[in-house]
Amino acid sequence: MTTPAIDIRGLVKTYGSLRALDGVDLTVAPGEFFALLGPNGAGKTTLISILAGLVRPTAGSVRVMGVDVVGDGPEARRQLGVVPQELVFDPFFTVRETLRIQSGYFGLLRNDDWIDELLAALELTDKADTNMRRLSGGMKRRVLVGQALVHRPPVIVLDEPTAGVDVALRQGLWALMRRLNAEGHTIVLTTHYLEEAEELCGRVAMLKQGSLAALAPTQQLLARYAQRQVWLRLSDADRLPAGLALRFTSADGGWLADLADIGALEPLLAAVRQSGAGLEDLELRRADLEQVFLHLTESA
Repeated sequence: MTTPAIDIRGLVKTYGSLRALDGVDLTVAPGEFFALLGPNGAGKTTLISILAGLVRPTAGSVRVMGVDVVGDGPEARRQLGVVPQELVFDPFFTVRETLRIQSGYFGLLRNDDWIDELLAALELTDKADTNMRRLSGGMKRRVLVGQALVHRPPVIVLDEPTAGVDVALRQGLWALMRRLNAEGHTIVLTTHYLEEAEELCGRVAMLKQGSLAALAPTQQLLARYAQRQVWLRLSDADRLPAGLALRFTSADGGWLADLADIGALEPLLAAVRQSGAGLEDLELRRADLEQVFLHLTESA
């Protein structure tokens, strides 16, 4: 039987009367690209902090590559690389020195070949001897990614890694992550850019008020919850009756409406034609992971 990359059983974390995590059960298989989603306050950061050994659980167990994060914290941390949301850095060292020091925390004294490879992958080679305090926010975030990967952990957790970064870094980061995932690394992603999760992740867990609201393959969630939509371009949208106009939202230079099922399309089109609004073009669409997220978390 294959050891799970992450195995969480009955995880509870309370802060006084607040239950930040309320009995979470979650298993991530080796080699998965996995999304952990949820609105602010759902418990994502608490769960990641417990994984990283920064917070002790109130109840339950958490294992990384079979290692208990409470019972054997140092070994569990060797199995894990975490890219945090916050830009935390030491202003007194250069980029290369920062990565060498991080290597030393894991007993890696001759790690320069891998550090050079990371610097190249993260487009930091020309900044290797630059002091950390002189880097832009995006460059600092690249160094955080390098720190998380410097000991080649089998499990990588990305906590909002592309928040506030430019398009070039985002594309470069995902290219590196795809490569590492193809080489067998397990990657857990939290993000508010849901199109990233939809494109990259094979499975999705959605947290809501400290509990799992959904756990399923991404495409299965989309098929179950994402409604079909129809996009219309109209020559005279002002002629739509008020009740009919309420079904539409403005999108992409036209008008978008949700369809409960495909059978709802023809009555809607008939009503539009009858109004005289002038149908010029239409496109059937399937809504994305953002709609699933809103459906599952709207009461949070």
